[in-house]
Order: sequence, then C-alpha cells, then structure tokens
Amino acid sequence: MIKKYLHTRFRVSDMGQSLQFYRDILGMEVLEKKTSPRGSTLVFLRFPGTDCELELCSFPDSGKIEVPEDLVHLAFEVENLDNCIFKLEHSRTPITEGPIETSNGTRFIFTEDPDKYEIELMQHSK
Repeated sequence: MIKKYLHTRFRVSDMGQSLQFYRDILGMEVLEKKTSPRGSTLVFLRFPGTDCELELCSFPDSGKIEVPEDLVHLAFEVENLDNCIFKLEHSRTPITEGPIETSNGTRFIFTEDPDKYEIELMQHSK
C-alpha cells in the first residue's frame, strides 16, 4: 500500500506568474526545474521544513486551464494569518473569503493562484 504522500501536480498557464505566487508570495522554495520527455516545463516546490511538494506543469499545447469553483484547494497552516493577509494585500492578490474565525478560535482565509486554484491559509488557535 501507500508508503508516503509525495506531491500534487497543478497545470498552470503561465509558469512565471505561478512561480511569483507560490515562491514570492507564499514562500515556497524551488527544488527542481526540468523539462519532461513530452516537452512540459515542470517545477517542484516545497515549503521550508516540510516534505510535501507541489509540482507546477506548464504545457501550453494541452489547451486553456479552467478550474471550476470548489473543485480542489490546497490548505496550509500559517504562523500568523495577519501577516499573510498583509502580504496578499500588498501584492494585490485577492482574498476571496474571510478572514473567518471558528468557535475554537482558528482563523482562515481563501485566496487564489493565477489560474484560480483555491488556496486556504489557516492559523490554529493557541
């Protein structure tokens, strides 16, 4: 059976814009860049201190990317949600929902990457 979760792949329309979002705004580190045998541009990213990866794939010949609302989202725990909100607002990245606080004090927001993949950022109560 499954030994370990390795990565998730998102196909992206503009690798530069996607890297700016995931690397420069969310703080992921680029582990590897390569070209697949079929010609796709692949970039593997990871948050510092974790072992789960996100693979971004640019393959323009496969057509336009249309991500339906509520199809999929990535959720990340953050240390300070207010700092994340400031960074998103400063970079003009829209917050699509929130901030919301649950009854136990956990706070979260949703944003979107350049291709409209939803990203949830959550700060657990202390």
